[in-house]
Amino acid sequence: MQYGRFRALALLFAFWLTGFAQASTLSEQLKKPGYALLMRHALAPGVGDPGGFKLGDCSTQRNLDAEGRRQAVRIGAWLRAQGVVNALVLTSPWCRCQDTAAMLGLGAPETESVLSSFFDQPEHAPDFLQGLQQRLVHLSQRKGDKALVLVTHHVNILGYMGENVGSGEMVLVHFDAQGRLLQAQRYASP
Repeated sequence: MQYGRFRALALLFAFWLTGFAQASTLSEQLKKPGYALLMRHALAPGVGDPGGFKLGDCSTQRNLDAEGRRQAVRIGAWLRAQGVVNALVLTSPWCRCQDTAAMLGLGAPETESVLSSFFDQPEHAPDFLQGLQQRLVHLSQRKGDKALVLVTHHVNILGYMGENVGSGEMVLVHFDAQGRLLQAQRYASP
């Protein structure tokens, strides 16, 4: 019986150490040039935006619901627990991305047009990819030792790394001097 408790405590301690090592790795990598955290906006039920939506008018767009707002706050708390406290946060101009970025609590987000959705215009995917690569290089030089957090859309992350991501999912990307993806590590939404 005593051995079983000791073993259970040892396993819990090992899991805690593993989580701490990953947390430390995430925050330390994000301080380096050539790393960024791409994040899909939090839960906004539906697909795409209603016809005739306007970027400047949130009432015409698909927005975060109550669970999406709670999810964005949880993600921010999780990132801070990982040691990500000093960040340059950029967001798509869509309201669901701006709201997610603000609710992370990592600082005032800046709107970045290259993070805009091209869901309704998939032919713009190559232009997006080129623009994102250029901005990653520029932002990596500008950020200093801050974490670079980019809140964007499913299609943008799919276009950059070739994988689908869920609402609130994050991807640590390592990129080369031209902004091309070298490596990616996914993090589920907490």
